[in-house]
Amino acid sequence: APLSFHRPQTLSYRNGYALPRRPTVGIGNDPLLSEQLTQQEISELAFETPDLTYGPFGKRVHEDFLPAHVALDKKALRYYGYFMEAILYSPEEEYRVRPVVIYYYLEDDSICIIEPTVENSGIPQGKRIKRHQLPKNERGEHYHWKDLNLGMDLDVYGVKYRITQCDTFTKEFMESEGMIVNDPELMPADPYIMRRENPPPCHTTPSTFDNLHKFLKMDRKVLRFFALWDDADSLYGESRPVTIHYYLVDDTVEIAEVHQPNSGRDPFPILMRRQRLPKKIKSENFPSAVMEVSKEEVDEYYSPKDFQVGQRMKLLGRNFLLYDCDGFTKEYYQKNHPEMEMKSIEIPKKADIPQDRKKTIPPYNGFGSLEDSLQNCLRLIPEPPKVNVVKMLENNHKVLRYSARLDSQNPEDEDRRFILSYFLSNDMISIFEKTTRNSGIIGGKFLEKSRVPKPDSTVDKPAYYSPADFAIGATVEVFGHRFVLTDADHYVLRYLESNWSDIPSKMLDSLRQKLGVEIETTQPPDQDGKDYASHLN
Repeated sequence: APLSFHRPQTLSYRNGYALPRRPTVGIGNDPLLSEQLTQQEISELAFETPDLTYGPFGKRVHEDFLPAHVALDKKALRYYGYFMEAILYSPEEEYRVRPVVIYYYLEDDSICIIEPTVENSGIPQGKRIKRHQLPKNERGEHYHWKDLNLGMDLDVYGVKYRITQCDTFTKEFMESEGMIVNDPELMPADPYIMRRENPPPCHTTPSTFDNLHKFLKMDRKVLRFFALWDDADSLYGESRPVTIHYYLVDDTVEIAEVHQPNSGRDPFPILMRRQRLPKKIKSENFPSAVMEVSKEEVDEYYSPKDFQVGQRMKLLGRNFLLYDCDGFTKEYYQKNHPEMEMKSIEIPKKADIPQDRKKTIPPYNGFGSLEDSLQNCLRLIPEPPKVNVVKMLENNHKVLRYSARLDSQNPEDEDRRFILSYFLSNDMISIFEKTTRNSGIIGGKFLEKSRVPKPDSTVDKPAYYSPADFAIGATVEVFGHRFVLTDADHYVLRYLESNWSDIPSKMLDSLRQKLGVEIETTQPPDQDGKDYASHLN
């Protein structure tokens, strides 16, 4: 019969409950079910205490289980070290010391090696070995944190890394695990870096024809002179300020004009482009206006010795007066040409136009309002005059209306009646003439909205009509026409009483008498608590 090594079942389900399976008579295949318990064993099981099976009755404290990838997450050991790179075919150095930082991640026992980058080193630096488990030997083993310590060599892919130091966390972790941390070591000095910091003494004879040496020594070194271009011989000539730049790297000269505001000239950046200026030409009859000067025709070019502050010089047929230079130019001449004294001189200044000169405004021509005409004198492109926005919003749609008649010597104007409207938002006045039947005069708009100046006002200080000037019986002169106010509406009285501090008392009395309002009932209280009548007294 075939052998059976399966694990037999000892439980069976009956009516949903797990019950021990009873052994079958005559079958002894299962030793757990076939053996019969003796009476002594049954009594021992009956009187056995639960402590032996379930332990003490006290509550046990179960510690939470944390897997390694959670407990050791973001925890890494950091070691500092170096490796020596052999330099072949170089007579100045044999090796070079390159520092590295070794990171050991406790989560998955992976290692990453990074070399700190050095600016302008010319060597590819950064991450040397990406993060993974480094092989330890040929048997497939990998490096563990127990294999790392200070003062040891770490052989990785044929390169030996010497571990010299570690950080505080790494040292505390290794000591907590029972390891003995070795003493830290000093990183050896790199002979190439030491040679660059302390170069050996040497002397190189300066070359008079080496342009590269001149470029390295004189690049971006410019002599700057401040001069005046004397252009008095030309039509409408004058003296213009210019700046002369002398480039020491190639002995070229550049002249730039100094632009002044409101000079009326086009802002050209350069008066003369950068070029070498010939000082002496071999042939005197050389047609310089037709042909360009080459090096063969020039005996001598301008040099720094030819630029002397306080003297006049002629460059390409133009006269220049050097009156000052900058600080670098003075230091250059003191070091290289001490016999030349670069002392600035004073130049005659033009008569300055007084800035506080009063602008004369031409007389008013009668077209438009005074404010609009004034904008033509202040700006080339006139802008609309500014308005009081707060006053316009507060007094919007507020109009004071008065009845008026025309004060004229013509008898035909006696029966003409007008409505004068004063707009509080912009202090403008409009006049409307009532239509009278069989008068022969067409009614309608007599004056559109406009600000009306008083007869005694001037163009410099204009004075306009205000609500305080409109009393019953007062005469208002509007552009040569005289109007006499005869009546007003009730809103005028309410508005003037609300602003009684700026209104004369006689004007309020005339309005009350005309409108038939009692003075005692409409007097506003004073700020001090007294009535309006006592304020007038």
